[in-house]
Order: sequence, then structure tokens, then C-alpha cells
Amino acid sequence: MNTLISLHNSVFSRISQADGALGLLARFLFAAIFLLYFWVSGLTKLGDGILGIFSPSFGAYAQIFPRAVEAAGYDLSQMTPYHTAIVLAGTWAEFILPVLITIGLFTRLAAIGMIGFIVVQTLTDLIGHGVASEAATVGAWFDKAPSSLIMDQRALWIFLLIVLVMKGAGWLSLDRVLARRHSAED
Repeated sequence: MNTLISLHNSVFSRISQADGALGLLARFLFAAIFLLYFWVSGLTKLGDGILGIFSPSFGAYAQIFPRAVEAAGYDLSQMTPYHTAIVLAGTWAEFILPVLITIGLFTRLAAIGMIGFIVVQTLTDLIGHGVASEAATVGAWFDKAPSSLIMDQRALWIFLLIVLVMKGAGWLSLDRVLARRHSAED
């Protein structure tokens, strides 16, 4: 029995020392699963032309402020500068934060930003789009169905981001390059 415990401890102590692999794997999975998801979602919010990044589309307002757009009779001229600022920030976040995570630059801060983004996205879906009344979409934890869009999937999204907050970007990242450069200057 002691031999088995020693073998177990030897193998898993080496694995637990490979924290850089966990961050790298988390970033790889984020890029493989979410980079294009958020990029395409951000593209739906851009206005026309090159300066569309500063002029959100109708869809951007409808996605982020569905009730306010409806209350305004779908007339975007009634949206306030507050609405525009939130829509622009959300749109830019859908491009900037996933790219930062993918390249491993300011990964922990970007992951915290993405957690906040997903929380806001979820609240918008539940309250703004009225998904809260759709039990199958919302789902529940500790049930037999692991595929609900809100409770199950978004919990896993956030868990992946929490790994990045706690472990960092991993071995192959710009964060590591910056950390080495900074420690060399000291």
C-alpha cells in the first residue's frame, strides 16, 4: 500500500507543479470554443462602414437593451448617450477581451472582465429578453440535464475564466514575456 501511495504522490506532485500548462490549456479552450462566438456576436453590433465601431447597429441596442428599444417604439433616436456608451462598451468588450485572453496579455484582468460580461449577458437574457420564464433554457443545477443554456453552460464558461484568473495565462503567453522582462529589469 505504501508503494502505491508513493507512486501516486510522485506522479501527481509533478502534475501539480505544471501550473503553466493549466493556464495555457484554459486559454486554448477559450479560443477554440469562445473566440469566434464573441467575435461574431460583436460583428452583429457594428454599424455600417469603417466607423461602424463607433456607431452601433440597431441590433446592438435591441440585443443589449431590448425593453428600452421596445419602449422607444424601436426608434433609436430616443436612446440616450448612456445607452450608447453601454452598447459601445459591450461591443468593444466582445472584441478586445477575448483577443487579450487568446494571446495571453493581461489575461487575469481580461478574464475578470469576461466574467462580468457573461454575468451581464446572462442578466440581459433572463430579464431583458424574458428567458427567465423558459425553464428548459434556464435549467437548474443538480438536475439530470447538463445542457441548459444558462445555469449549466454559463457556469462552465465562468469556471474556465476563473481558472485563468487564479492560474494566469500559462507558459506560452505575452504575460509571461512581460513578467520575465519586468523581473530582468529589477
